[in-house]
Amino acid sequence: MSQQKAPSQRTTVKRVPQRANYETETIYQILDEGLVCHIGFVVDGQPFVIPTAYGRVDDTLYIHGSPASRMLKTLQQGLDVCVTLTLIDGLVLARSAFHHSMNYRSVVVFGKATLVEDTEQKLAALKAFTEHVILGRWEEVRSPSRNELAGTIVLSLPLTEASAKVRTGGPIDDEADYQIPVWAGQIPLKLTATTPINDSQLHPHIEVPAHLSHYTRPQHLTQGVGSRE
Repeated sequence: MSQQKAPSQRTTVKRVPQRANYETETIYQILDEGLVCHIGFVVDGQPFVIPTAYGRVDDTLYIHGSPASRMLKTLQQGLDVCVTLTLIDGLVLARSAFHHSMNYRSVVVFGKATLVEDTEQKLAALKAFTEHVILGRWEEVRSPSRNELAGTIVLSLPLTEASAKVRTGGPIDDEADYQIPVWAGQIPLKLTATTPINDSQLHPHIEVPAHLSHYTRPQHLTQGVGSRE
């Protein structure tokens, strides 16, 4: 459990607070392992939650998309946003239905997104998107053209208001339930890649690079606690 304080009142974990982790490194590790986050915001009293890819550079989260994207056009107005991401590490099977749970790592970020207009920063963000998905890919492929840059919106969100929440370990049953003759424990889950499939127009002499044929997501073991739900 982290001993740091929450960066703000709204990032303070209230439900099962012993699972909270406010360590910057933990938050970064979870973000770096994930692939898709969800961005929540309110427009004219209507709530929206949109899934999107992202990239991180130091203490800044970047999102990108087409200028036609309603989400990106809306977020440029300086609205408060909430970004969430969850990694599921396993199923936790207890002796009672009530105490079944999941092991997970999650991050919540609050803030205001800002339009990235500087070309160099925009390129750095686009590189971060690419490298976040496939490490080493940016140097292999063609860089974005001037038209592609102009046709892409990039927004930045500072990671100053962020918190993590983590559950690890096995089930925690009521004391009387430990005598029930039923299996209890954990079923670990892991995101894995299967064999790459060549594009139909790939040159026959081009082989799959080793870092793609053995593709994995970066994984970090984050300390957490088991707790009753």
